[in-house]
Amino acid sequence: KPQMIFISAGFDAHREDEMAQMGLVEQDYAWITERIKEVAQRHAKGRIVSCLEGGYALSALARSVEAHLRVLAGV
Repeated sequence: KPQMIFISAGFDAHREDEMAQMGLVEQDYAWITERIKEVAQRHAKGRIVSCLEGGYALSALARSVEAHLRVLAGV
């Protein structure tokens, strides 16, 4: 059981970013963040640290980070 979850939050898998070529969109990042948040609530008293790691298509990066942070903040 983790005491805290650390997220290496890279957003280069977005469909507008050529780096990873995975085709994710903002809703995918929100969904992933929700799953991580559930694990943190269950096992780590909700403790999460998220560090921005990358994303090279700036518009897609901004939207993806916003989606990620909204889930973390519960808004």
